[in-house]
Amino acid sequence: MSNLAKVIGQRIRNYRTGQNLSQEKLAELSGCHPTYIGQVERGEKNATLESIEKISSALDVSLSTLFEKLSVEDKTDNIPLKCYELVASKSKLEQEQLYNLLLQMEQYKNK
Repeated sequence: MSNLAKVIGQRIRNYRTGQNLSQEKLAELSGCHPTYIGQVERGEKNATLESIEKISSALDVSLSTLFEKLSVEDKTDNIPLKCYELVASKSKLEQEQLYNLLLQMEQYKNK
């Protein structure tokens, strides 16, 4: 499957696990089959826009957020993009905590 399908699937998985939802619960909330959710997350299924909208709605994540800073390039060497993917998958509180940790590290380094 395309790298795009894998990137979107990984984002869906990150948001799902960040909300402590099982694939079965996300399937129930989105009206999709649990097997389908797993296939989308692994990038095995090229999901329709309608399915992606149902899943993003169930996750309470806007489509624009889900597709934000979307890149299909190899992220192996793109540390900022990898960091973005990690932070974007966290709750607002966790994002604030991570940001504060980075600020503290920067302040410590500059002493």
